[in-house]
Amino acid sequence: MVFKRIVLVRVHHLARSVLAWCCSRYKVIFFPALFQYYNCALGLEIKMVINTGHPDLDSKVGDWLNWDKNEKNIAEIEDLLKKNETATLAKIFGNRLEFGTAGLRGVMAAGPSRMNDLTVIQATQGMAKYLLECFDDVKTQGVAIGYDGRHNSSRFARLATRAFISMGIPVHLFSALVPTPYIPFSVCQLKTKAGIMITASHNPKEDNGYKVYWDNGAQLISPHDKNILKRSLDNLAPWDDAWDDSVREHPLVSDPLANINQLYFDVLAKECLRSELNQKTALKFTYTPVHGVGAPYVKMAFDTCKFQPYIPVQEQIEPDPEFSTVKFPNPEEGKSTLNLALATASRNNSTVILANDPDADRLACAELQPNGDWKVFSGNELGALLGWWMWSRAEQKGQNPATAAMIASTVSSKILQTMAEREGFLFEETLTGFKWMANRGLQLQKEGYQILFAFEEAIGFMCGIHVPDKDGVSASAHLSELAVHLENKGTTLNGQLEDIYLKYGQHVTLNSYYLCYDPITISRIFERLRNFENEPKTYPKSLMNGKYAIKGVRDLTNGFDSRQPDGKALLPTSSSSQMITFYFENGLDATIRTSGTEPKIKYYTELRAPPTQTDRHQVQATLEEMVQALVDEFLQPTLNQLTPRPE
Repeated sequence: MVFKRIVLVRVHHLARSVLAWCCSRYKVIFFPALFQYYNCALGLEIKMVINTGHPDLDSKVGDWLNWDKNEKNIAEIEDLLKKNETATLAKIFGNRLEFGTAGLRGVMAAGPSRMNDLTVIQATQGMAKYLLECFDDVKTQGVAIGYDGRHNSSRFARLATRAFISMGIPVHLFSALVPTPYIPFSVCQLKTKAGIMITASHNPKEDNGYKVYWDNGAQLISPHDKNILKRSLDNLAPWDDAWDDSVREHPLVSDPLANINQLYFDVLAKECLRSELNQKTALKFTYTPVHGVGAPYVKMAFDTCKFQPYIPVQEQIEPDPEFSTVKFPNPEEGKSTLNLALATASRNNSTVILANDPDADRLACAELQPNGDWKVFSGNELGALLGWWMWSRAEQKGQNPATAAMIASTVSSKILQTMAEREGFLFEETLTGFKWMANRGLQLQKEGYQILFAFEEAIGFMCGIHVPDKDGVSASAHLSELAVHLENKGTTLNGQLEDIYLKYGQHVTLNSYYLCYDPITISRIFERLRNFENEPKTYPKSLMNGKYAIKGVRDLTNGFDSRQPDGKALLPTSSSSQMITFYFENGLDATIRTSGTEPKIKYYTELRAPPTQTDRHQVQATLEEMVQALVDEFLQPTLNQLTPRPE
């Protein structure tokens, strides 16, 4: 039996504190929300004693219900108790949200493993305590907080603000929906000690998230993520007034929107090199924020760089937390998300489509081809184009290659590495995620390097390092200016991409994923690859019975790298995530990894050919054959009951 009924207790106001202590001690749960129902104005109802048969679970659920004041979330947990859903409760309360590649992120629902009012309060209380330990001037410099258009984002931002101001920490709280890149930019410009963006980026509508930036403007990395979690565990009980989200008029709260708008677009104006050409171009750009926050900011970017106004996708131009016209609010999914944009562009004789994801830190692009088809560029292809453009601009300005640098994540195309080898600038590879690329970029900047560009294959681009994170707003301006420059030269984005590959060699990629909701299956897949000959660190040696030989293996889960003399990987490792890269004799690099935010097994492949091999179709055919074999032999989707990527 999950709970036991006991007698309704009415107590005098002065006895409430004593009863509260007793109930906390014995895990008896208060339900103040029911006072009105029973008209107990001076009393306190004790509704149930939790008894799941698991004392530790009883304690966690009891504490949660005593702390939570969100009636919807209370009802959700109460309903699970009534229905004897002990296994579900154990799953919900078995773990807490932890900082991953994108901060805290999860489905919006009750419990410590989900995004909700209480987890936001607890995380921010821990963060406030930690900031006070780390910075003597946090009470003068404060923090910056922004939010997107998802359900509950504004409320989560206000609850986070309350936690900071209760500790005397000022908050620059934006008064309107803002793109994620505004927060790292604000941290740098306002010299705050941290920043928080409430967003789940391109995740489904049921999700939300809590992305944290440190005082250098880059996303949080260890040890700060772990230390904030520790302080949160010490501050789980909400502080006084924690649930009061009426913070706008508080003297410690200010609105940075107008100031940041001015500063951001002042920086962008200096980066736009061809304003006169932009103004005169015959190109028409179609734009969609995919129901997100990007529209007014990309409009300001277009105004700043003197482009003619973009053609909006009217059905998607306003923020909509339901993402009502798309199955996935992620332009990385390609034409399935861009259908309305394609139709709008076709109606208006527009040849270039730009699309941000809902928090406007990513950018997708499609271009009309001479045969009437639309080409949707991959993240790797846009990385090649923007990388070439940022180098071309820097070279025209007289940039010394020896002091220039570009960065890409380890699962992204190595086209920047090939460019660097040819042109003489520095290229560095990091782990997946802009928290690694931005922090490394800031370190290189301190060493005297000019950070020209960084990108990841998941349509994330950092042009310069004014914003030490991916930025879909500035990237939209830079890519549009590139398109105008190319039109003036009589070519197109796809034409330039072909020229890049002719110069530097064909770089053909094929990336996708399978869905897998069973952690045991995921572990079994990767452990099989690590023990391929029934011994540790014996990985596959080839594909297709020796047709394609593997020359090296790097495993960033256990730190093994067969290419290094000591067998140890150079990049940081993490035992909590799966990631293995296979290096083939013919130039294929293939990485298989789990997602940090979604139930996916992803694979990233790139076949690099020398410039002398100009037949891209042949390179593509070889890649497709190898990838199919890799999926069949390494992932075994039928045997493991994996779900293919939805079309």
